[in-house]
Amino acid sequence: MSIASALQQLRGRVAIVTGASSGLGRATAIALAAEGVRIVATGRDASRLASLVEEIKGAGEACVAVRGDAALAETAEEVLRTALETYQQVDVLVNNAGQGNYKSLVETTPEDFDELMNSNMRSTFLFSRAVAPQFMAQRSGTLVFVSSVAGLAGAPNEAVYSATKFAQVGFAQSVDEELRPYGIKICTVCPGGIKSRFAVGRGRNAEDVATSSMMEAAEVADAIVFACAQPKNVRVPQMIVRHMGTPRPKA
Repeated sequence: MSIASALQQLRGRVAIVTGASSGLGRATAIALAAEGVRIVATGRDASRLASLVEEIKGAGEACVAVRGDAALAETAEEVLRTALETYQQVDVLVNNAGQGNYKSLVETTPEDFDELMNSNMRSTFLFSRAVAPQFMAQRSGTLVFVSSVAGLAGAPNEAVYSATKFAQVGFAQSVDEELRPYGIKICTVCPGGIKSRFAVGRGRNAEDVATSSMMEAAEVADAIVFACAQPKNVRVPQMIVRHMGTPRPKA
């Protein structure tokens, strides 16, 4: 099957995208919508969500938004309910919501730890738990976990952030073993740096991000679309997506 044919099969599907207010989440919602996927976007910024809905609808595609904190169970439940009431189905969940905070170990507070774990891992757990019964009942569905290369190898000043991303990778691997018998696909995406507001003011600054070789959010979003477009019997368990500026390993 060609990529073009695979993309055509996405039309009419329904995807929930968390953390869709900006950055990779917004880009993913737009990229999926461009292939005819009906979007349920969620995030904490009401005005940015409204802008996203307007852009997608302006392009002739379908999108609704639910404002809420992805680390709250009631948000996951409301988003799922909205998807089923609006579109009567759910086919894809993109667990993208998350935060970054780059600090040394001794500078990281217990509050920092809780915030990152809740934003990155708790949100992943809650939305996956909410959507899994629907996927199991229909014996199909794609769960995408947006982790990071920091979930594959630790780095200085990223101990807690990295821990949350390693947790997502392990969580996804276990869920894959549990849900694959129901025809459910699991894909963990581990991107390198992305040009976005992510972690600006929390270990990154806007100028460094803008002038870096980091990827555009839309470029990584295309990789997520690719994973979602695979034929029924094909899955992409894990993807590493990196920019060309990544240093080559030393011999």
